[in-house]
Amino acid sequence: MKTQLNLFLTALMFYTRIPVPKTLEYSPERLNRSTRYLPLIGWIVGGVGAAVFYGLVQIFPVSLSVFLSMLATILLTGSFHEDGFADFCDGFGGGYTREKIFTIMKDSRIGTYGSVGLIGMLGTKFLSLQSLPVYVIPLTMVAAHGFSRLMPVMIIFTSRYSREDELSKSKPIGKRGKQSDLFLAILFALVPTAFLPWQMMAVVLPLGLLLTFGFKKYIERKIDGYTGDCLGALQQMVEVLFYLCLLAIS
Repeated sequence: MKTQLNLFLTALMFYTRIPVPKTLEYSPERLNRSTRYLPLIGWIVGGVGAAVFYGLVQIFPVSLSVFLSMLATILLTGSFHEDGFADFCDGFGGGYTREKIFTIMKDSRIGTYGSVGLIGMLGTKFLSLQSLPVYVIPLTMVAAHGFSRLMPVMIIFTSRYSREDELSKSKPIGKRGKQSDLFLAILFALVPTAFLPWQMMAVVLPLGLLLTFGFKKYIERKIDGYTGDCLGALQQMVEVLFYLCLLAIS
């Protein structure tokens, strides 16, 4: 039990800004194994967004409540996945060779592709969520954040890490863990979706897998594997897909 608690706290430390005990021991292997709890971290991030939305919608319009709840999740994660998405857009949008893509993604400055990508992605999230019935928005946030974080885990287990330099943001999680880690990640990702209409999962699950493995083929062709920025970008894309599917069914 102590080992699992340490793995969970390691995931919490790496993927959010939530404080953890200073006595928590760190190791690259432990961080690799902590990916089993990545969808569970999604529960927490989505849960905070849902709580902020539920509290604010009592006094503010739905659109403003959605917007502020999105800001809350971004602050909670330190824009971890959004930053990866922007770097991915810049690198793959402006780079024509493997080396050029890596050079652009390592640049701390955001470019045109990253700016447009972030605006489009965040705008689509906002418009999708605020168009849903109010009573389903909180659960949707929890389920979407959990489910979308499963797909980067799938990439880790089915692809290879492309870059071995120390500048990479996800150097410690470049290796797959045990099969039990993947199984637990799948379990954590699917539990919240059980409370949504079954028609929803009948659509989003195959589309999510299709997007994930299409994305996998694309990045393998371009850079021979994945990087941390690719994982963050995929999480954002699947989250948006989740909202769009639920909106279409609603």
